[in-house]
Amino acid sequence: MNKKIENPKTEVPEGMEMNDKDRLGVILSLEKNMSNNYAIALDEASNSYLYEDIFTLLEDTKDAARECYDVSFRLGWYSLEEEDQQKIDEKIQCLEKQLQSLGKED
Repeated sequence: MNKKIENPKTEVPEGMEMNDKDRLGVILSLEKNMSNNYAIALDEASNSYLYEDIFTLLEDTKDAARECYDVSFRLGWYSLEEEDQQKIDEKIQCLEKQLQSLGKED
């Protein structure tokens, strides 16, 4: 049985005007996109100094995205569902089998 994990929802004005939930959603989306682009830039960094600078930007961006998510969750704009332990165990077994099969290809 799935159980919702959520906080009381903070109500925001409805309508065409952007509200706090909309703004925070846009910021979270931008942070996610920036971190994806920084990850690509890391792969293509031409030297270790550039790599370190981009890596710092990536960490800062990931921290900002996490903070946006945390605020949204606390305000009740995101919810989670608790998964059944049996399904979790089945997924772990499946992934363990895949990992073992990767080791056999050596």
